[in-house]
Amino acid sequence: MIHRGRRLRRNSVLRSLVRENSLSVEDFIYPIFVIEGEDKKEPIPSMEGQFYYSIDRLNDEIKELVHLGINSVILFGLPDKKDELGSEAYSENGVVQRAVRRIKEEFKQVLVVTDVCLCEYTSHGHCGFFKEEKVNNDKTLELLGKIALSHAKAGADIIAPSDMMDGRVGFIRNVLDKEGFEDIAIMSYSVKFSSAFYGPFREAAKSTPQSGDRKSYQMDFCNGREAIKEASWDIEEGADIIMVKPAMSYLDIVYSLKERFNVPIAVYNVSGEYAMVKSAAKAGLIDEEKMIMETLYSMKRAGADIIITYFAKDAARIIRGEYHDNN
Repeated sequence: MIHRGRRLRRNSVLRSLVRENSLSVEDFIYPIFVIEGEDKKEPIPSMEGQFYYSIDRLNDEIKELVHLGINSVILFGLPDKKDELGSEAYSENGVVQRAVRRIKEEFKQVLVVTDVCLCEYTSHGHCGFFKEEKVNNDKTLELLGKIALSHAKAGADIIAPSDMMDGRVGFIRNVLDKEGFEDIAIMSYSVKFSSAFYGPFREAAKSTPQSGDRKSYQMDFCNGREAIKEASWDIEEGADIIMVKPAMSYLDIVYSLKERFNVPIAVYNVSGEYAMVKSAAKAGLIDEEKMIMETLYSMKRAGADIIITYFAKDAARIIRGEYHDNN
C-alpha cells in the first residue's frame, strides 16, 4: 500500500484544517528602545525598520501595536549618563521607569515587560559589577535587585533579568516578595548563549563591552545539557517563564526544555536573526513575508509559547492580510 500524505496537502483549506501549530499576535512581545529627550523617533542604523523613541513619542507606537492586536512590549533603555555601577538603571526617574509609568497611565491593557541588566547603563559595558577585568557575581545581585524593584514600583508587569548571574532569579524574587510585589512575574533569560547574533542590538543599545567579553557568564553555544541545568535552577528559584536566547540556532534547546518543564517557554528572536532576513530581502534573495512566517512558525513548532521579536508588527500585518499594504 502507498501511504499518501499528499491527500491532506491538496489545497490551502485542507492544509489549514490539519495544521499542527498556529501563530497568533497574542504570542508576540515587541521590543522597544526608549531614549532621553523630547519628540524623538530616530531610526536604529543597525536594525532597519526599528526606532529609538523618546517617552513623549511612545503613545503613537503603542497605539499602532494595540491596533495590530499586539498587547505586550519589552522595554530597553538608553540613558544619557553612564557610570561604573550603572546607577541610572535603578534610578526612580530612569528612562525605563518613566516609560513604564507613561505606558501604564495611557494603556492599562498593555503588558509591560522590563529587561533587567546593567550593560546599557555601565561605562564599561558589562552586565554587572566589574572590577579588575572580572564581573563580581554576588555584588551584581544587589544592583539587579534594585533595578527589579524600581521597575516593579513603576508598574512593570513582568521582570526579565537578562544578565546571566548565578542566583539572580532567587535574589530578585526575594526582593520583590519582601517589598509586597509577590504578584509580579519573573521571565528569566535562563538560557542565554554567548552569541554573535547580538551584534546589531549591541550597536543599537551601545552596550558592547569596552574590554573583554561576556563568555564567563553567558553560556557556551557548544553546550546543550548545560541549558537544562540552568533552566532547572531558575525554575527552582522562582522563575515563572523561562527563555532561550537566541532562537533560530537553538530550537533544539527549546524542544528539550518543553519536553522537561511544565512552565511557559519564551524565545528571543534576536537582532542578528532579524537583520539577516531584512538584508536578504533587501538584496532580493528571499521572499520576506514567507521567510518571516516560516521563521516564527519554526519557533512555535519547537515548543515556544512566547516569541519576543522585532518582526511582531510585520507578522501581525501578515496574519491580518495587511502586510503588502503597509510595506
